[in-house]
Amino acid sequence: MPINDLPWWRWRARVRSGLHMLSDPAFQQRVWLTGQEGYGDVTDAVYRLVEDTWLDRWPAEKYLGTVFRDTAETELVSAAVLGVLRVLHEVGADAPAAAYLAHPGWPEAVRACHRAHVCLAEADGEDPAAEPRSLEVLRILTRIG
Repeated sequence: MPINDLPWWRWRARVRSGLHMLSDPAFQQRVWLTGQEGYGDVTDAVYRLVEDTWLDRWPAEKYLGTVFRDTAETELVSAAVLGVLRVLHEVGADAPAAAYLAHPGWPEAVRACHRAHVCLAEADGEDPAAEPRSLEVLRILTRIG
């Protein structure tokens, strides 16, 4: 299904963007550790994951039928958010990327994000193995009009 079949598809696109970047260790090494422009940092990715949805305060189930299609998606997204937030709270929101990547809980958080990313990407008919999109591409995709 296309991503825009859901009422809050722009929110879904931002959640997916955050999950995608948080789920890809090679991307994190190549982009975040080197400070490559155009993709934001770890904190930006977490923000996209929770900014509109408040998934850091509410369960993903709250958005069933609006941002997420089914309970499999909500369960995977909830697990991903919890894993990432555990690391974020221990490392700090403004820590350098290397601090996140070195945290002992980071690999499990990345795996949880990967499971959620694959589920959502496949449900949207997109290739989960594609490279994460830049923030500019995300802005173009979610623009109104």
